[in-house]
Amino acid sequence: MRGVNISLGGAIVIAWFVIGLIASGQRHHFDSGPINCASSGTIALTVLAGPLNYMGVNPRVADCNVPQPSP
Repeated sequence: MRGVNISLGGAIVIAWFVIGLIASGQRHHFDSGPINCASSGTIALTVLAGPLNYMGVNPRVADCNVPQPSP
């Protein structure tokens, strides 16, 4: 019986991420021009939010500062 619970949990996680990918596609996140840190973060947050996107959640990353290597 324990194996069934793990399989069900895995299916729920996969469905969650698939719904998030669909929401990202519907918001045209993949159609934009060059990908930068902020757009990549927005896509990642939208996928992680999954079905919450359809309940009004609209995650966005406005700006991100990537650390530069020291000279």
